[in-house]
Amino acid sequence: MVIAMIEWIMLAVSILVFPGILFLISLSLFTQWYYRKLSGRLQNRMGPTYVGPAGLLQPLMDLWKLIHVKEMAVNKYSLPSLAQFFGLLGISALVVSLLLFPLSPYHVTGPYDFLVFIYLVSLWVPLSMLIMSLSMPGPYTSTGVSRLLTFITLIEPSFFAALLAPVALASARTGIPYSVLEASKNVIYCWANPVLLPVMVLSLVAAIVVLQAKAMFQPFNIPEAEQEIIAGYETEFSGPLLGLASLMHDMDIAVTAIAITYLILGGPYPFPHLSVPGIVLLIIKYMAVVTVATIIKNAFGRYRIEQALNTIFKYALIPAIVALILAMIYLYA
Repeated sequence: MVIAMIEWIMLAVSILVFPGILFLISLSLFTQWYYRKLSGRLQNRMGPTYVGPAGLLQPLMDLWKLIHVKEMAVNKYSLPSLAQFFGLLGISALVVSLLLFPLSPYHVTGPYDFLVFIYLVSLWVPLSMLIMSLSMPGPYTSTGVSRLLTFITLIEPSFFAALLAPVALASARTGIPYSVLEASKNVIYCWANPVLLPVMVLSLVAAIVVLQAKAMFQPFNIPEAEQEIIAGYETEFSGPLLGLASLMHDMDIAVTAIAITYLILGGPYPFPHLSVPGIVLLIIKYMAVVTVATIIKNAFGRYRIEQALNTIFKYALIPAIVALILAMIYLYA
């Protein structure tokens, strides 16, 4: 009875505090501040400056203003309650996905739980975004949704294939196949194997391109490209709903970067997870992933949609599939 109670408490803490909703909101807002600040420096601007030390609290203030100050604009065809429900559902999927990683004090692990992770982040998050947009229809909603759907058809399969290769190789060292927890602990050994090094490099390149596209950083900010603000999937969002959608978008960026950090770069390993060197290395790897994405964002202009899809196909999907084929040859040859 006592053990069961302790497990329930750990589960509640993991969902609500760390690595749950409070931690993920804080991490996503910090990540937004970091890439905005770095982008400002790269463009000879100030970036977030006035709210908090070095502007650190500016993303929080922007979110607070949208949720508590701005009004939600609706028309007679709007379904704001449905949009808010799916926004919260998408955020919930991102929070639950972190329970599969070693940083969670309450570990959820088992064979093929990697598929559960993909189900949560690659199905429910984009699906929530689409239904949120369709719940607030307007003259340009269909344009934004069609562009977002076009992106999703290439981004999510590329994300799946880019992570599947290292997960398959790393979890093969254990008795639990395709486990996020076990793969996170063992993927670092794949980098030490010269035979597997090309697989890891291809997976990393594909994953970085996917992060760029999921974040809608340049050159992949296509949903707003041709007609600017009036053609995005969030055209009809305002007030609290816009804040909810922005938060889910930032959390999606953070979870994607965490997945790359753990499943491709090995997280804190080879140091123990709760050790000081391990924590420092984990932070360095996460920040390196976000830094690379931000540099790419500022180094490229905006692509047309056909250019962007061609780039994702060549530099994300094809490298990920090649890495997966090489990994399967290594495992089953």
